[in-house]
Amino acid sequence: MEKNLSGTLAIDLGNTNTVVAFQDQQNINYVLVEIPNITSSPGVIPTAVWYEEPSKILKIGKSALKMKYSSNSDLFFHSNFKRLIGNSIEKISQKNILKPSECGEKFFKFLWESIPQKYEIKRLVLTAPIDTYKGYRKWLVNLFKDISVEEIALVDEPTAASLGINLPFGSKIMTLDIGGSTIDMNIVKIEGGEGKSSPIAELLKFRGNDVSSISKQKIRCAEIISKTGTKIGGKDIDQWIVEYFIPNNKYAINLLRAEEIKCKLSSSAIKYENKYPTKFLIEGFKEKEYYISKKLFENIIIENNLLNHLNSLLKDLLNEARGKFCTVDDLDAIILVGGGSQIPLIKEWITKKIPKIQIISPPPIESIALGALAMTPGIKIKDILIKGLSIRLFNRREQKHFWHPIFCKGQTWPTEKPFKLILQASKNNQKTFEIIIGETKKENAYDVIFENGLPKLTEVQSEEEIIKWDKKPLKIELKNASNIGEDNLKLFFKINEKADLLVKHFDIKDEFLGEYNLGNIF
Repeated sequence: MEKNLSGTLAIDLGNTNTVVAFQDQQNINYVLVEIPNITSSPGVIPTAVWYEEPSKILKIGKSALKMKYSSNSDLFFHSNFKRLIGNSIEKISQKNILKPSECGEKFFKFLWESIPQKYEIKRLVLTAPIDTYKGYRKWLVNLFKDISVEEIALVDEPTAASLGINLPFGSKIMTLDIGGSTIDMNIVKIEGGEGKSSPIAELLKFRGNDVSSISKQKIRCAEIISKTGTKIGGKDIDQWIVEYFIPNNKYAINLLRAEEIKCKLSSSAIKYENKYPTKFLIEGFKEKEYYISKKLFENIIIENNLLNHLNSLLKDLLNEARGKFCTVDDLDAIILVGGGSQIPLIKEWITKKIPKIQIISPPPIESIALGALAMTPGIKIKDILIKGLSIRLFNRREQKHFWHPIFCKGQTWPTEKPFKLILQASKNNQKTFEIIIGETKKENAYDVIFENGLPKLTEVQSEEEIIKWDKKPLKIELKNASNIGEDNLKLFFKINEKADLLVKHFDIKDEFLGEYNLGNIF
């Protein structure tokens, strides 16, 4: 008998493909969910809907995609609708009988009802595009208000993508997403980083109750620095391949075969000069075999001006970013998303254009869904810090002490990753370092002013006051003395499940010096 799994389901609705992943609450590993006649491969569902009027016949995913070239497809077949949900700018096709929001609704509900019964879903986590987040969120809230699941959480796509590849919070990342129908480039800054609250998923439903309108949690989305895009994608490359061999192509199946050879030629295992066979239909429904090499494949892309188009998009993206004081040197990574970004020629192009920045190529389809799971782990319960924690340091230039934040009010705990801090000697021949911790007041004080003899509160709060802990400070002794300005001590702070503030300390050569409990945060 097959064992039932209980945990979190992540659904990442994409323009071309939708990914469904599951994580059991007792396991850190994930499962890509397979659904007969809907998924085209484990966890991957073509984002397509076939809906007939007046028969009300509904198909989604793989089954819908098979109907793409049927009669009346301009009425009944729907795809590329995700980017139009919550988007008031782009025009909607008047031919399709369903609006984009109606397509999304039918797609999601059919998918939800088709999830295999062996998955007991305690939490559902969804992803949302950053540029239409508010409108898309509003649509999701209405869509899932009647879904029988205890918790529903929402994560913005860039943050989920960064977590899917383990980038640190606060990173500035560029994403190149080449899907089936569109190319999107953006530069975003992920929430969090040194001294700032880490991003958390936004709860829409908790313990079966709708909390989307009453929740006090701040929506912590990634910040868009610049973005650009175009309605060209992998399907156009398929068309170019077919047209190279068969001008005035009449058979839809040839596009599917072009996609297959495109995927094959995108593999790093394929040799550049070798020729590979593919069969296309020609006049009279006859099959004819053609040969295509990786070199020819790349020439087709170049001759159709795709690289020139990418150059233009990249120029616009970086110009807009410079207007917001962000340059290429500020980027922490470039993430390649979507099947088209896996084409070796595309990877070579971006590597040459931006050579100094780390280029990360995660699994092109499922990385966002897996990042969403990472933001909503089913095996951990988190709380929110009600006060900030800081360490007292010495400013040599101003010759005075100051407080440096470690964890800020509003961050979640237990902490996922330790906060790293490198200390320098504040005097010559220093061997002893004293670790003094402070916390912010639970309540901020408002300044009182007098107007016409009457006391009033100022509208702006005063800066939060930091109060030194009454706990005994930690003193760390080094083996060797250091001089002013020399890096000599590495500290790693974290808050554990018991709400204890712990610190591991190493010398500058990474020799472990010990771990110490600085005290309970409450």
